Amino acid sequence: MHIKDKIFMDRSGLEKNGPVTIVAFGDSVTHGSLLNEINYETVYWNLLRKKILNVRNYVPINVINAGIGGITASASVERIDTQVLSHNPDLIIVCFGLNDVAGELETYLCALREIFKKCMESGADVIFMTPNMLNTYVAEDTLENDKGFAAFTAECQNSGKMDLFMDSAVELAEKMGVRVCDCYSQWKEISKTQDTTQLLINKINHPTPQMHELFADSLFKMILPDLPGEIPENSSTMYCSKG
Repeated sequence: MHIKDKIFMDRSGLEKNGPVTIVAFGDSVTHGSLLNEINYETVYWNLLRKKILNVRNYVPINVINAGIGGITASASVERIDTQVLSHNPDLIIVCFGLNDVAGELETYLCALREIFKKCMESGADVIFMTPNMLNTYVAEDTLENDKGFAAFTAECQNSGKMDLFMDSAVELAEKMGVRVCDCYSQWKEISKTQDTTQLLINKINHPTPQMHELFADSLFKMILPDLPGEIPENSSTMYCSKG
């Protein structure tokens, strides 16, 4: 059953199939990293959960956070079975690239290929969400200990390496039949009129809470592109036909 159909299950469907389970599989952005803290309230997958419940709160939406700060796609292949597939998810959101860009393109693509393959074979809906842009310069208010890294990430962005990684990843996903939520291209469009480094809370790679909304909105529109003409009567969690 596709996640859209499961979101709009009635009472009998909920009894038969259980609640919706989403796994967000990624790096520090998925983990919830901001500047010097982790915030699970403002992270995109929690905003997505709330957006879905705003239109359909009868079916519980459970989200498993399988994001780990600093990790790459290649280092995450071995944890798919225990940290993702073991939850029998209805939807898997895959988001890697910010750390992978420090390595080789083929390493990144090989890892994504294996991740996409295993996720799709599980029967879950799979979305590859491209991440945000990196910084384009070393901002004055970058933490002193981070300025060396910020110079490196700016070079990855400005040299076109990050563009190459994202273009190649999107091409791979499309060839494999994985749906793409291309948020990176949206950041690129924003960069034509705004300073996107200032949209990164650490001025390197972590979006501000407000920019997590972009991820959540984009995913929501992909999952529920149009709402049904009639939402089932038992659309409220207060409804109970059996007392």
